[in-house]
Amino acid sequence: MAEDTLIIELSLAELREVTGYAAACGRSALAIFERERPEDPRPWDAINAAQDFADGGRRTKTLRDRAWGAQRAAHEARDAGKAAASEAALAALAAAGAAFLHPLAKAAQVKHILGSAAHAARAFELAAQENPAGEASHMAQTPIRPHPVVVDVLKRYPAAPTGGGRVGELVRQLDASLRQAE
Repeated sequence: MAEDTLIIELSLAELREVTGYAAACGRSALAIFERERPEDPRPWDAINAAQDFADGGRRTKTLRDRAWGAQRAAHEARDAGKAAASEAALAALAAAGAAFLHPLAKAAQVKHILGSAAHAARAFELAAQENPAGEASHMAQTPIRPHPVVVDVLKRYPAAPTGGGRVGELVRQLDASLRQAE
């Protein structure tokens, strides 16, 4: 059977758990964004919308709009030469995007589960490069541990896809470590 025809069983409660994990991961990096662009609430808006869904709210157009806002904030930070802030905003975008995890057995869907964590980790890496006395590597810090439900959902999907630069590499590292964890 072709990969794109396989459907993953995914309950609303599981989708909310995945989104809550992604929101927690994205939230962890927002201070990096705020230091560079304190006047821009769009990444926080995306995190709050994701958390609202995780807490039982509806998956609405507002959630998508908040995600697009975080994406615009990321592009503006990148264009201003603030790579770490850009990655932190992308973590917020990915958190809101987690609510739209598709039940298709495609490796690309793993990015909906782990993208926020990977972008947050990259934001911390870049912030540490910009200010070596500042943040340590997010991957080396006590990571935000996903609920076992999130790991169970992750294991239903194929392994993370290749490509995607450093963030893709971080997704694959997180994917492999979570699949191996007991």
